[in-house]
Amino acid sequence: MRVRDQRNRRRASLAAGVLAVALALTSACTGGGKGGGTAPGWQGGADQPAAKASVTISEPAAEAKNVPASTAVTFAAEQAEETSVELTDSAGKKVKGTLAEDGRSWLPSKALSYGESYTATVTATGDDGVPVTATSAFTVMKQPSKQVRITSFLGDDQTVGVAMPLIVKFGRAIPEKHRAELQRRMTVTSTPAQEGIWHWVSPTEVRYRPKEFWQAGSKVSYRVQAGGLPLGDGWYGRADLTVDIKIGPKLVMTVDNSTKRMVVTRDGEKIKTIPVSLGKKSTPSSSGTMVVMEKLRKTVFDTYDELGPEDGYRTKIDYAQRLTWGGEFIHAAPWSEGQQGTTNVSHGCVNVSMTNGAWLFNNTRVGDPIVVKGTERKLQLGNGWTDWNVSWEEYVKGSALPYEPASDVPTEEPDPEVSTSTAP
Repeated sequence: MRVRDQRNRRRASLAAGVLAVALALTSACTGGGKGGGTAPGWQGGADQPAAKASVTISEPAAEAKNVPASTAVTFAAEQAEETSVELTDSAGKKVKGTLAEDGRSWLPSKALSYGESYTATVTATGDDGVPVTATSAFTVMKQPSKQVRITSFLGDDQTVGVAMPLIVKFGRAIPEKHRAELQRRMTVTSTPAQEGIWHWVSPTEVRYRPKEFWQAGSKVSYRVQAGGLPLGDGWYGRADLTVDIKIGPKLVMTVDNSTKRMVVTRDGEKIKTIPVSLGKKSTPSSSGTMVVMEKLRKTVFDTYDELGPEDGYRTKIDYAQRLTWGGEFIHAAPWSEGQQGTTNVSHGCVNVSMTNGAWLFNNTRVGDPIVVKGTERKLQLGNGWTDWNVSWEEYVKGSALPYEPASDVPTEEPDPEVSTSTAP
């Protein structure tokens, strides 16, 4: 027995030696290529090179429940040359979205579906070409019962004047602490590109205007991605809002009280001079830059409730164009044609003849500017769309986000006929 055991041990030793030689030969054949290098270790061993990049998802947190439908995927990627985000629903369908300019978040193109489950995957690749990923699975909240309606003054495919502000209203006051996040989701795209900013007129209304008048012929698209966005006190945005409009010719009306004339220019060229009668001393017209807000072919001015039975009046009016909430219009006034061009007799409106009223009505658009100069009263801020009656430096103070001047957006030369000043 001992003899057989000894022989078995010798056979086992010989076999081990042969195996060791074979392994050594195999390692020699799979060594580094050009430039040398070390032979690879066992799979999963310490010799496997670590990726330079790293990535983590902070929001939505993994396995999070009741996530707002407006959620963005927020992440941190270190030493990443390239970063990509993929969001899929429970059926594996990809959700469209956009990576933020700062590369730290990704926003879906529209609000996510209430009650649906999603998986976010962020992939970061460093200059070594080795990708790393982070994932977060989460579930969107059920549809809330308290939703804020969001509306736009303008609708798709409208053509408006160069002074038209973009006006967005909310069905409920937006608390100040929620305005910055809401404004981050309010975007304006214009072709050609033009610098502009949102300005909060009140807790329920925000407007956007460019630094200078819109360039004639521009295409403008604005979007409010507020669907499912928390807006305070358990309220959420009802839906996203997108509007596409066009800008018409640059038609500017300039009225000078000293000459009692209106000069009309289109795209910088004078096309008409019109005699006018402005407000008499007891009811002067407002001086400032106003915007046509409404056009009424026929209407009735009724001031009995405002002025009383002694001073009030009720008059049929043709070709009326509203300039202020207080009741200043451009309109045809055949009864004052004898004073137009020489004497102010109106109650604050810009009176023109029936012929000129018709011509203006047929050539203007909502959003066209009118500049009135030299009257006894300055335009009150808020009495109409007075966005152009303040300087750009003052206007940007109404933004909920810090103003960052554009460095690569061309602007038009300021119109010498149009000036902006801070209203008293």
